[in-house]
Amino acid sequence: MYVSTTAPAFRVLAYRVGWYGGAQARLVWRSERVAGRRQCRPRLLPGTRTVRADWQRSLAVRTTGWPPGAYLLRLDADSGHQRYVPLIVRSASAAGRTVLMHAVATWQAYNLWGGYNLYQGENGGYPARSLAVSFDRPYDEEGAGKFLVYERAVVVLAERLGLPLAYTTGLDVHRDPAALHGATAAISLGHDEYWTPQQRDHVTRARDTGTNLAFLGANACFRRIRPEPGPSGALRTVACYKTAYQDDPSFARHRALPTHDFRQPPAADPESSLTGVFYEGYPTDAPYVVHRADHWLFAGTGVRSGASFDHLVGVEYDRVTPEAPTPRPLEILAHSPLVCAGRHSHADSAYYTVPSGAGVFSSGTMRWVEALMAGTGDDGRAHGMDTRARAFVTRTTENLLHAFAEGPAATSRPLPRHNVPEVYGT
Repeated sequence: MYVSTTAPAFRVLAYRVGWYGGAQARLVWRSERVAGRRQCRPRLLPGTRTVRADWQRSLAVRTTGWPPGAYLLRLDADSGHQRYVPLIVRSASAAGRTVLMHAVATWQAYNLWGGYNLYQGENGGYPARSLAVSFDRPYDEEGAGKFLVYERAVVVLAERLGLPLAYTTGLDVHRDPAALHGATAAISLGHDEYWTPQQRDHVTRARDTGTNLAFLGANACFRRIRPEPGPSGALRTVACYKTAYQDDPSFARHRALPTHDFRQPPAADPESSLTGVFYEGYPTDAPYVVHRADHWLFAGTGVRSGASFDHLVGVEYDRVTPEAPTPRPLEILAHSPLVCAGRHSHADSAYYTVPSGAGVFSSGTMRWVEALMAGTGDDGRAHGMDTRARAFVTRTTENLLHAFAEGPAATSRPLPRHNVPEVYGT
C-alpha cells in the first residue's frame, strides 16, 4: 500500500464483503500502527495527461489465507479521517461457480483523483482529459464509490444465497483466456462500461461453451480499451483515446484496434451482439414497466404485465435496437417508456439463449444493483426507489442467480419467445 497523509499515523483494517448474518462484512486483518508521512505530489505524464502517484511503499499487506472475495481496506488515520481501498482477491478457478466480474477498468476511467480522468481534465474540460489513466494513484472521494454503489449489493446477495462463487476482474479475464473456464455463470455488475477486446472475446467464448451471462446494469461493454504495463511491468494503465483515437500512436503506427466505442468505425463491433441490448442514452429517470410477467425470471414477484416501479430506469439505459446486431430469438421482458434529452424512447430488459444452452440476461438499466438497497438508506443513493422496487429486483435477481448456477439455462428453464417484432413492429 502507498499512503500519503498529514496524520502522525494510521492503521489498515481489511473487511471481506459478504452476508455474514446481515452484517455484510467481516474483519479479516488489522495492521499495526503505521507512521504517516506526506508523500510527493503526483506526476502528470505528458502526451496522455496520465496522473500517477510515484510514492514510496508504506506497508505490505499479505493476503495469504484470505478467501477469494471482494474486500474493502479501511485506512483509519489518528486524526479520525478514513478512506477505503477496494481489493478483489481472485479465485484460482471458476469451474462450477458463478463468477462475479468486477469492473475495475470502469472504476479507474471515472477516477478523478489528481484532477484528471477519461472524461475531464484541467478546469473540467473534455479536451484536457486523460487519454490513459493509471492504477498507480488512489481513488477519489471516499475511495470505493463505484464498488459500493454498483457492485457490493450483488456480492452480499449472492453470498446470502450460498451459491458456489468465484471472484475476478475484467482485467483478469482479459489477461487469462481460462479465467471463466467451466463457470456456470459470469455476472457483469452495475456499471461495466470499459472492456478490452480480449475480455469480450473470452466472455463470448465462455457463453458459447455453456456459461450463462448476466449484465446487471446498462452501458456494458461500450468502450474498447487497451491495458498497458506500468513501471513494474504489470498492467497498470488503461488507454482509451475515444474521439482522439487517430492520435493514439499504437493505432497510427501499429494499426492496433482503436480505443473508442466498440460500435464506432473503424473496427465497429456493437455491444448488442453480446448483451442483446444497445446503449442509447443519459440521463433519464423513468418507471420500469414489466412486459412479460409470466417469464420465469419474474416468478414469485407477484407482478402482472404493465406493473411499474418508479425511478428504476436510470440514469443510463439500454434498449433492444433491431437495426443493430441482435441475437435471435430474443425476448423483451420489460419495455419502459422514457424521455432522454427531449427524445421519447424505451429501456428494455431482454433475455436470449445460444446453442450451447447458455442464457443471457440484460437489465437495461444502471439502477438494477442500486435497487437492491432501495428503501434501506444504505449508501444514500436510492433515487426515490422504494421497498417495493427492492423486493421485485431482489426476487428477480435471486431467480436469475439460482437458475444460472444450475448450468446452461436452456436445459432447465423455458426458451425465450422471440417478441421483438411484436414490441417494435419489425
